[in-house]
Amino acid sequence: MKNKILWTIFFCLGSFLLAEDSLTVDINAYAIDNFFLFIAAVLVLFMQAGFAMLEAGLNSSKNTVNILFKNIMDLSAGALLYYIIGYGLMYPGDGNGWFAFAGMGVSAVGDSPGAGVLFPQVDWLFQVAFAATAATIVSGAVAGRMKFSAYLIYSVILTGFIYPISGYWKWGGGWLDQLGFYDFAGSLVVHAVG
Repeated sequence: MKNKILWTIFFCLGSFLLAEDSLTVDINAYAIDNFFLFIAAVLVLFMQAGFAMLEAGLNSSKNTVNILFKNIMDLSAGALLYYIIGYGLMYPGDGNGWFAFAGMGVSAVGDSPGAGVLFPQVDWLFQVAFAATAATIVSGAVAGRMKFSAYLIYSVILTGFIYPISGYWKWGGGWLDQLGFYDFAGSLVVHAVG
């Protein structure tokens, strides 16, 4: 008896859940896309900690504090500069294919919710994680060989200007994108730039 009642409830609720209109499906796809991108951004941010531990383990103990501080500053200064300048350089909208600027900061309102549309703040978090990772790639090579102030200048220039401009060339609709260039897993934008 209990089994029949449970199956009846299950099928009745199932028919209500499957009878969604297209707007609800688009909003659900929007939420799932953005949630997945947020989780991916958090996982990429954990790469910062991984790089820091790898570099600290590969270098002498006298450089450990410097290495850890450089990795923290990559993320901190990179996030600030990417918010102020970088996002506007990477996603300017209409541009000439080489360089364009949409303005400072991240827009508060994204496009209307739908499948394939990303919330600007979640996209910013994902991109800033990769910008900081691109800056951190060099950190291991210069550990103990470069002054902190010089490294900070490098990190600011890379995350605020170089990474966003090269990202615009492919991901923002720039000249590489117009030529049909395929960037597999960030091979050019993240790894070659870093």
